Amino acid sequence: MLDGSFITNLPDVWALNQKYILLPINNWDSEYERVNLGGITCDGQDYYNQEAHMNSVFMPKTRKVQYLGFFNTGAYQEVLSGYGGIHHCLLPSPKHVIIRRNRDETFNFEVFGEEQNSKQVLKILGY
Repeated sequence: MLDGSFITNLPDVWALNQKYILLPINNWDSEYERVNLGGITCDGQDYYNQEAHMNSVFMPKTRKVQYLGFFNTGAYQEVLSGYGGIHHCLLPSPKHVIIRRNRDETFNFEVFGEEQNSKQVLKILGY
């Protein structure tokens, strides 16, 4: 279960059946298993599958916290879902991180936008 929503965070997945490069960020040394990825909304279409003919993806077999990276999502995601506004099932906007690979093969991580919290969502709604 994803701590978020594909409908909110990656609307092209739901609206256009767009597929993106999906990789685990941690637990690379674990054995891999076939998993189904679903969002936390009440919507039956809030899921992600890697291939059109397969309803699952391969992820590390672990019960630890697993971070996922969706790559090459492009600028259209923000246009469709907005950032910092109100989304499907009132889910907050996710944290946005920019990952840059350096010439020495190390990586820099920069937080582009902090995760929206529930107080910010309620404030937009007037509470």
